Amino acid sequence: MISRTLYRRALGYACIWLLTCAQAALAASTSVPLDYPKPLVAQRADPWMLRYQDRYFFVATAPEYDRIELRSADIITEIANAIPSVIWRKHPSGPMSAHIWAPELHRIDGAWYIYFAAGEAENPWKIRMYALRNASTDPRNGEWQEMGRIATPVDTFSLDATSFSHNGKRYLVWAQYDEENVRGSSLLMAEMASPVEIREPVITLSDPTFDWERIGHKVNEGPAVLKKHDRIFITYSASATDANYAMGLLWADQSADLMDPASWQKSPEPVFFTNAEEKRFGPGHSSFTLAEDGKTDLLVYHARDYREIKGNPLMDTNRATRVRVLHWDHSGMPDFRQHSPD
Repeated sequence: MISRTLYRRALGYACIWLLTCAQAALAASTSVPLDYPKPLVAQRADPWMLRYQDRYFFVATAPEYDRIELRSADIITEIANAIPSVIWRKHPSGPMSAHIWAPELHRIDGAWYIYFAAGEAENPWKIRMYALRNASTDPRNGEWQEMGRIATPVDTFSLDATSFSHNGKRYLVWAQYDEENVRGSSLLMAEMASPVEIREPVITLSDPTFDWERIGHKVNEGPAVLKKHDRIFITYSASATDANYAMGLLWADQSADLMDPASWQKSPEPVFFTNAEEKRFGPGHSSFTLAEDGKTDLLVYHARDYREIKGNPLMDTNRATRVRVLHWDHSGMPDFRQHSPD
């Protein structure tokens, strides 16, 4: 028979153990660094961050527009100091020899793919979409094979390809000019026959019709997809790449026919735009990832910390990668906290 003294001692030890466990759990839950450096990476526009098997991979537009770099780290804050590995360089001439823009890293069907846009040294503004493939299990290893151009029915300025899967189908979303270049760049979508080939029909998700999408240039570009709360959200960027650059939002129900343009709704106002008080000018071209806790949604985007730009904004190399928590409102819609700091 256990004495009262031993019983009380065992109970005390049990309480101490439970308290220790609770404190450890609390420490683990609060140790996630959700206050990320601002900027995370200087002079890197069009950022794409992918969390894969608890490791982060990062690609973005290099300021020289001449290469694709890959960084990786166990936690997001380490991306800033991670040594970039150059995995591909532009050609000396012809296709893929100028304006190497907006790479995106995707894991599809057991292989790695990078989608990117490129022009030609002889005609830098002949921008088209291309792909690389790596069969290695780790994108830091293996060889990157050029898969050529991602062809579209209309041979015009096209860029910013992104891909997502839903209900057993894979889709490509991208930005492209119409043949007469009257509308500017629109957001288009098609199902994919393979990771580097689309199939028709191609639908238009969004044209730059609102005033805030047409400042400087008529632009819808830089789509990024996030599936959450039984909806599929697509952010995009609009207007010139200066302080007028801003982010818009499209969404559709996950149960809807995604290839029916009527399934998609569009916010009439920008959801994230310049905030001079926070020194956040021209935020845009986002991607989404999860924080180290595996559940907190993060918005990864670029912005400048000043308004005035001399000359062509595309020649100003100070768009920098930033990271902030993406919040959600009571109705399940993303809340970008326009007036909050990063």
